Amino acid sequence: MSVIGRKSEILSGAARATTGCSQSTAPDKHSEIVAKLENRLGLVHAKQRLGIEDEHEAQAFGQGLNFFHIENWYSLHSVIRNTLKLTGLYWRGLQNTARVQVRHNDIALTGLPSAFDGYTILHISDMHVDMNHGAMQRLIELLGDIDYDVCVLTGDYRGKTFGPFEETLEGMQRVRTHLKSPVFGVLGNHDTVRMVPGLEEMGIRMLLNESDVIERDGARLHLSGVDDAHFFRVHNIEKAASGVPHDEVSILLSHTPEIYRQAAHAGFNLLLGGHTHGGQICLPGSIPLTLDSALPRHMGSGMWQYRDMVGYTSVGVGSSVVTVRFNCLPEITLHHLYPA
Repeated sequence: MSVIGRKSEILSGAARATTGCSQSTAPDKHSEIVAKLENRLGLVHAKQRLGIEDEHEAQAFGQGLNFFHIENWYSLHSVIRNTLKLTGLYWRGLQNTARVQVRHNDIALTGLPSAFDGYTILHISDMHVDMNHGAMQRLIELLGDIDYDVCVLTGDYRGKTFGPFEETLEGMQRVRTHLKSPVFGVLGNHDTVRMVPGLEEMGIRMLLNESDVIERDGARLHLSGVDDAHFFRVHNIEKAASGVPHDEVSILLSHTPEIYRQAAHAGFNLLLGGHTHGGQICLPGSIPLTLDSALPRHMGSGMWQYRDMVGYTSVGVGSSVVTVRFNCLPEITLHHLYPA
């Protein structure tokens, strides 16, 4: 057997072994998805991502050691939920999750071509569609009344961090029918790479350490995206930036803004991310209890700057762990670009 054939066999075996997917997808479908991922991402990237996912699922189901994280310990979610119910806060927090805000953010970019003056990016992050039905319904209502040129999705489409993903794809399809093209996206730490074929079939151009070009009146804007850098750590900024000319404006999509240093030194002008939920449960004054991110607290939500790069961290439209929000309402953001 050739080396390539052996690697393909290993990759397919890893996919079949994945607990959540084996419960939800037929073996033939597994092989079809793996083959698509090999062709789409290349054998190394696909094998790396799937291998880490398999290990993660094994740990989540108690087969690993030293595994603890609030997002994956689902019995703790029930404890938090029941505690909030006992205090009488739960229902107010649940109502807050559907109070999605439309925020406007003006961004001045040095070197932005005049053709892109006023160019508007709709930024949606952290939908967790299968556990945020109220927020998704409100999102769909809002989408009919807003104008934008391009939509970007910065990851975490699924509620859990492992297991079946069919409900996630169904929820994404419902939202996608209300989004105007073009739509670009990246994966988050809750997402499985096995969702990529389904997301792209519904017209979402996934950027997995890749770059694309948006043209307008002869001018160009480069849009790059990296795979998840928070948990899976299979991001490759060098690859994503490799086709971007140094003297042209570039935007990087990353689920987490934790890679702000690498992104700035790679020459990106703008970084759009999410992941933090702005804390989700915050003290009065929107002071987060935790951001679950290795970054300065002022980068945990809203607009910020590092060196010559501007950044924006969305607090997300969905909620994670427990479907409540306090002092941190969900959002979608319209970024309006203009030349500095």
